Amino acid sequence: MLARALSPHGTVRATARAQLDLSDADAIARTVRTLRPAWIVNAAAYTAVDRAEQESDRAFAINGTAPGVLAEEARRAGAVLFHFSTDYVFDGERRTPYVEDAPTAPLNVYGASKLAGERAVAAADGHAIVFRTSWVYGTRGSNFMLTMRRLAKERPELRVVADQIGVPNWTHTLADAIAGVVGMGLDAVRERRGLYHLSSAGETSWYEFARAIVGSAVRVVPITTAEFPTPARRPAYGVLDTRRFRQAFGFALPAWDAELERCLATFSHPGD
Repeated sequence: MLARALSPHGTVRATARAQLDLSDADAIARTVRTLRPAWIVNAAAYTAVDRAEQESDRAFAINGTAPGVLAEEARRAGAVLFHFSTDYVFDGERRTPYVEDAPTAPLNVYGASKLAGERAVAAADGHAIVFRTSWVYGTRGSNFMLTMRRLAKERPELRVVADQIGVPNWTHTLADAIAGVVGMGLDAVRERRGLYHLSSAGETSWYEFARAIVGSAVRVVPITTAEFPTPARRPAYGVLDTRRFRQAFGFALPAWDAELERCLATFSHPGD
């Protein structure tokens, strides 16, 4: 998805997990020095939020250390680095959208590891942009949307948390946004280095998100976070204020529900 969106802007070299282990700092450095890219987009991460509570070393290696290595190598090569972070760097105690400079206070290992990555990128002091986003889903891999679609075929009823609020973001939408930024050119993007919130418009709960995904195919029952305990605590509110991005880059992402409709339509029209 991301490689396809970026392909009009030049040759894209996409490295899969089998080709580049982000827990291996030396391998990262060798790869960047071999490829000598003008742009580096780090869309990879350790995203198993609950498992991270038991695998903190691996989570911090991939989410905390690797971005710093990428940032150092990007600075050395004169490249621009894009790195993705998360709303989970916040504690979710607010009820108004988080701006970039709001105090961070992650509730779990995953959030702490992503915050470490943000700080490592900033410390490298290169031409890097960190994009915080949230609730990422797509038609591949493991994510909430695919899980709900699968469970709707297996169960007569789904019980979904209704007291956690955030914004779903389709991978296609994020990829198009990154391509739009790249299209501005290296010099323009270098001038805009820093931290930005990149997210679709609106907000919703996991419960309402699930209802939008499955429609009338199955009954969806709202429950509280307390009724669905998990190893890792989640922020109750993770909506991101995207005004800084819009002002810097001149466009904003569409509403989350409109993008979900587009995503769901791809299952009926796989070529889209």
